[in-house]
Amino acid sequence: MQSFSSWTTQQIREGGFCVSWIEERLYEWITITARAINNIVNAHTYLVLTDSDREWLESYLINKINKKGFSRPPLPVISLKSIYPHIDSLNSSDDIELLNDMLSILFPNGYSFFYVGDGTHKRAKIAKAKDDSLLWLFDERVQNSLYLSSNDRDIDIKLMQLVDLFDKSVDVILFNEVDIEGAI
Repeated sequence: MQSFSSWTTQQIREGGFCVSWIEERLYEWITITARAINNIVNAHTYLVLTDSDREWLESYLINKINKKGFSRPPLPVISLKSIYPHIDSLNSSDDIELLNDMLSILFPNGYSFFYVGDGTHKRAKIAKAKDDSLLWLFDERVQNSLYLSSNDRDIDIKLMQLVDLFDKSVDVILFNEVDIEGAI
């Protein structure tokens, strides 16, 4: 069975110039993606959250992962705002802790945040408060996260490419077509 690392490298190289930039972040990508998808496969919920500039990506990501008529079951990847629309009213660590208490009750199999955006944005604090969150951060390097640059003029296209690669990765891991043991 092919390793997740080799499969990902092959996907990137077959994607041509358009996705070759991901290869520079291959190690970061493989580690965080394999861990997140393994969690999803084991009924761990991911609550998607973005900064205000990338709210469009939240819908794109959730619709891509849980596409209607897809050949896989719906996955526990949902919008945090759909559960708690007042996320921007959370101002203190106590507020975030109360939110996490509520989410622990709602998701007894566990949950994490899937955050995409500026690492200094108010919403990033929510995701960073949970150690096992999946973070795609702009202009901030944090362990176990994917670093992106907000100055990249092609960033929106690159975000869609990352979502597409994530979606394909879900398939091969869910259907046991690659080995993720070495990547987690």
